[in-house]
Amino acid sequence: MADLASALAGSLLEKLGSLVYREVYLAWGVQSDLQKLERTIFTIKIVLLDAEYKQASNPKLSIWLGQLKDILYVTEDVVDEIGYKALRKQAITTYGSAMAKVCHFFSSPMALSSRLKLAHKIKNIRERLDEINAEKVQFNLTERHEEVHVNPLWREKTHSFIDPSTVIGRHDDKDEIKKSLMHPDPTRNLNIIAIVGLGGMGKTTLAKAVYNDESVVNHFQLRMWVCVSENFNVTRLVEEILKSAGGKVDKNSSNEDTLQTSLRERLKDKRFLLVLDDVWNENRNKWTELRDLLNGGSHGSVIVVTTRSRRVSSVLDPIYTHSIEGLSKEESLSLFVKCAFKEGEDKLYPNLLPIADEIVKKCKGVPLAVKSLGGLLYSKVDESEWELVRGNEIWELEENEGGILPTLQLSYNQLPIHLKRCFAYCVNFPKDYEFVNIDLIGQWVAHGLILQMSAYKKKELEDIGDLYIKELMSICFFQDLNEDNLWVYSFKMHDLVHDLVLSIGHEDWLEIDSDNKDVASTVRHLSISSSDQQVSKFSNKLTNVWTIMYRTKSHVSSVKACISRFKSLCVLDMPNSNFENLPSSISTQKHLRYLDLSDNKSIKKLLNSICKLHNLQTLLLDGCINLERLPQDMRNMVNLRVLTVTTKDTCLLENGVCCFNSLRILYLIDCPKLECLFPQMDRCLTKLRKLIFVKCESLTSLPPIIKHLTALKLLYIGDCEEMDLTGGGRDA
Repeated sequence: MADLASALAGSLLEKLGSLVYREVYLAWGVQSDLQKLERTIFTIKIVLLDAEYKQASNPKLSIWLGQLKDILYVTEDVVDEIGYKALRKQAITTYGSAMAKVCHFFSSPMALSSRLKLAHKIKNIRERLDEINAEKVQFNLTERHEEVHVNPLWREKTHSFIDPSTVIGRHDDKDEIKKSLMHPDPTRNLNIIAIVGLGGMGKTTLAKAVYNDESVVNHFQLRMWVCVSENFNVTRLVEEILKSAGGKVDKNSSNEDTLQTSLRERLKDKRFLLVLDDVWNENRNKWTELRDLLNGGSHGSVIVVTTRSRRVSSVLDPIYTHSIEGLSKEESLSLFVKCAFKEGEDKLYPNLLPIADEIVKKCKGVPLAVKSLGGLLYSKVDESEWELVRGNEIWELEENEGGILPTLQLSYNQLPIHLKRCFAYCVNFPKDYEFVNIDLIGQWVAHGLILQMSAYKKKELEDIGDLYIKELMSICFFQDLNEDNLWVYSFKMHDLVHDLVLSIGHEDWLEIDSDNKDVASTVRHLSISSSDQQVSKFSNKLTNVWTIMYRTKSHVSSVKACISRFKSLCVLDMPNSNFENLPSSISTQKHLRYLDLSDNKSIKKLLNSICKLHNLQTLLLDGCINLERLPQDMRNMVNLRVLTVTTKDTCLLENGVCCFNSLRILYLIDCPKLECLFPQMDRCLTKLRKLIFVKCESLTSLPPIIKHLTALKLLYIGDCEEMDLTGGGRDA
């Protein structure tokens, strides 16, 4: 991700210029060194956009950018350490005991040895940056400015629903599939229909159009939709099919036999339609195993499979295979105009239509390419911007998947830097992952990827993150929006877009699984889906890891090893873990900003040492059904913005005053014994914007403090049976 150096430099300059940081620089005697460092970074940054634009045709320039990025990462670690000291001072000054304040007084300014060590680090960074700055002369770089914009085009509706007005040129395809769907082979109990085509061609869109057709809805007694992707694990698929059919799956008590029994019960005597989207499995035995489990429905049941591979289709033995072709030139242009212009706006700019015609030709009828570039040019009426897309060199790249990847790469290249960096971060997530807005935004914020630039000066970081997501939706980098409720929504990434993000971010990311692989020193993000032994083997080869995401249940030994090894963690994501105690060494993670412990059914308490995480911005404890209480000194988490909690406690934070004046979102779910909230709290929670109570059965009234929450935008109360809003709650 060498092309993201400019965003990294911008983030550093913002931190170095912070008044809070400057106070610490002065106290530590490093102000002069850091001011020189700031000037050097600024001198380099003004030409970085030009360097990133030109690097595709100049390998030496790409290497230079990579070296710059590496040293900027080191700089960010040092600056973040200074930021931690500033927050620690704030916590001790505001909430510390008399003894803590005395100790802090005698330890500030910092010890001479520590100050010299820091000064030495800064000196080394400055020397390396000076060398890199001197080398830039050979590339003849010029100053280039970037337009900052967030301009969402649309928001798709749900996982399996699609607005018929957005489907262009697929009416004949839909009719052909419906014909086979409604009149299947009478000699078969279970019929298979395959939709085959290149990635991005609209297979899923077509399947959705059929799935939601009124006559299809009325014909089948049960409809189910499951996205399969590359993991064709029969047990997992049975679970997903059950969920889609409205059944419940208890992962703690369900085994393979009970799952299969539940599925047969659900399908019994029903004519069903099952869509298996994005199938890659070519193993006939696996397919036969799944098909046999689905034979319990009544006559006329149908499975529709979408796939890129004809080999997959042949394994299925379908009654009908529908090959989906590219859109015609007229259909492509119609779709492009719908995506690139507001309604009727195309008539105001006839000069752009000939350029649109040529861009559409290059998309070769692939709907995803057409929509992506149309969304990219939405609301842009400057002819030169359209010319830039039409004449871009990337069209000459070797074609893959029918020419779609160069198109998506072009869409990525045209993004503003802040969106590039947020998109590239998605390399951390597997194909077909269901993103949740508050989780992804929390991680973006943790890594400093969301900046409060002048265009967003009055907006909260979480609101800016929402705008980023909508912008990425507008060019089809995100899709399948599912709005579950007022504050949370989910979405996915097309598998070809996932291929794109892998090609962009593969140098910074590593998945630790059972396969042996080389480890690059540039790795900053780890996904772990393997044993402790594998984790130990690979982690010993790495140094500056910022992100760890567990894709399997994390064991305490693995977590301890990672905490001990990596001292610059910003994100530690380990949902569904089963350890009883979080290691006390977590307090050494000075840079940690995002900690996900959700759905840990074993953890009973959090040690007070966690409260030393002054940088922590997001703490997720929802689903921790055996958590007895929150730590006493949580008031020391002065930077906390998002807190989700499940607890057995009767009174939240009763052991001392807690201000939480950085908190924006507080979500309390499944707290059956909770009776009171925030005693002794005045003039607190001043920035709280969303307050959510779900399944707090013993809570009888809202806290008196609620009438002072002047920033509150959303108050949600659900399944709180004893809540009385006619008394004190109403006055609040």
